[in-house]
Amino acid sequence: MPDEDRTLSPYTGYTRAHWEAAADSLLAAVAPYATENGALYHLPGAHTSWSGRLSDGLEGYARTLLLAAFRRDEKALERYADGLAAGTAGVWPRVEDRSQPLVEAASIALALRLTRPLLWDRLDDGVRQRAAAWLGDALTAEPWSCNWELFPVTVGGFLAEVGHEPEASRAAIERGLERIEEWYVGDGWYTDGPGRAFDYYNGWAMHLYPVLHAWLADDTRLLDLYGGRLSRHLTDYARLFGGDGAPMRQGRSLTYRFATTAPLWLGALTGRTPLSPGETRRLASGALRHFLDRGAVDERGLLTLGWHGPDETVLQGYSGPASPYWASKAFVGLLLPPDHEVWTAREEPGPTDRADAVTPVGPPNWLLQTTTSDGLVRLHNHGSEDVRYDPYYTRLGYSTATAPSTSYDNSVIVGDDPSRTDIEPLGAGDGWVASRHTAGGGARVVNLVVARGAVEVRAHLVAGADPGTPVRVTGWPEDDGVHAEFLPAHNLLDSVGVTGPGATLFVALARLTGEPDPLPLTESVSVKVEGEEGQGEYDVRVSWPSGPSTCFRFRASDGRPSASSWSVKPR
Repeated sequence: MPDEDRTLSPYTGYTRAHWEAAADSLLAAVAPYATENGALYHLPGAHTSWSGRLSDGLEGYARTLLLAAFRRDEKALERYADGLAAGTAGVWPRVEDRSQPLVEAASIALALRLTRPLLWDRLDDGVRQRAAAWLGDALTAEPWSCNWELFPVTVGGFLAEVGHEPEASRAAIERGLERIEEWYVGDGWYTDGPGRAFDYYNGWAMHLYPVLHAWLADDTRLLDLYGGRLSRHLTDYARLFGGDGAPMRQGRSLTYRFATTAPLWLGALTGRTPLSPGETRRLASGALRHFLDRGAVDERGLLTLGWHGPDETVLQGYSGPASPYWASKAFVGLLLPPDHEVWTAREEPGPTDRADAVTPVGPPNWLLQTTTSDGLVRLHNHGSEDVRYDPYYTRLGYSTATAPSTSYDNSVIVGDDPSRTDIEPLGAGDGWVASRHTAGGGARVVNLVVARGAVEVRAHLVAGADPGTPVRVTGWPEDDGVHAEFLPAHNLLDSVGVTGPGATLFVALARLTGEPDPLPLTESVSVKVEGEEGQGEYDVRVSWPSGPSTCFRFRASDGRPSASSWSVKPR
């Protein structure tokens, strides 16, 4: 890597030269693993996806081609041109309904669209015809009902541009864009399909593909629509990065790592961003450096399956050896010329660098808790759920410094069942967020978090459980460089309590901090609970030594889950 430039980039030391060097290194490292004809990239490792080795090899080709396209590396693109000719001559598996090749077809189509004068226009007519026919199957292939709806859109955008099946291409574009409207919930947020699945797919899929399509098509109407949504999203999104560059460790496909930076660059590329050029680069370069400094690339120069280094706990069944190379999306910033202000401006502080903050995020019903002293961001999750990928969706809290533990951190465990399903947002406001969910044995739990600085008050009203049912409330997991604290405040002994004859309230104090000597929790906040046990009606008054006092009211008068209600009454 080039020498650091702490004058231009005081936070990360990284410049455009570092991004170029990283791209070049990643491309050089995968080259030896291409098959002789260049159509497949079989990266080493025993782990294969559920789609099989052939599909995994196609994934290696497609995702690294996307990197070469963003880098505009003509020498590398020549190798991929050979692979395209061989792959479409019968090597690649066909694009079929809900098949992994549909995903990879989108990367190939986007790369071809971005580099048309350098790659597509130089191909023989026969290769172009075969490639268009192979991609054409994506126009009618049935996607999964999630961000996959945008893969036919991306393929259709390219094929319409080169005149292949223009009517079918336009139909695929319209169908996919219409479908994601069902999942747009406002303020720049989509769900990743039906339900309440909120995570980084908002940025690296739900926003990336429509905005890039509109930008490449020079469609002002679409760019205003999707670019406006992206800009609003980035207001919240920028808060998901820690002071050390770490993205929030929540959701699925975390092995894509610095793909999290794609929407930051996309906002700058299209002029649809609330972030300054210096802030954009500080956040993006911070994330890239975070992973490169912590072992994301092995001794062969390859991205591993994991988070920092190899880590199978963050993988899904679709994760193959080349899956991490969707991190290539991070290099969309290289489409900006070297003299663009996003590269020439001095780095500016990001949200985590500027001030402590406790910020509600409406659509996912999250509360983001940031402290500048240790650079930590904590996400209190009171509205995102995807039980297929527990534990990265269903815990009550996530952070930029910790990973979900096997012992069920950030959970309310009723009986011996840690499940949290049917999550129902109950709102978020100044320093608080609340939700309701179904727990073990069908009990319903109303959850409240009140936060200030690094300190949290957590209250959980359990209704519908048999009297005498044990309830365990857990806080943050320990991890390197941070300290987790948990202190019972009401109806808990250590972290365990027992339900009474009606709805029962459990309250605790919690803190995750990187500070070496923080003020004791008992001196940081005062909590007073008023209410008759067994009646299910409680007032929880939270008072801060140098801040406001607020009363939160819980009510579940007869203990039945259906009778649980919630109100918040600021003082």
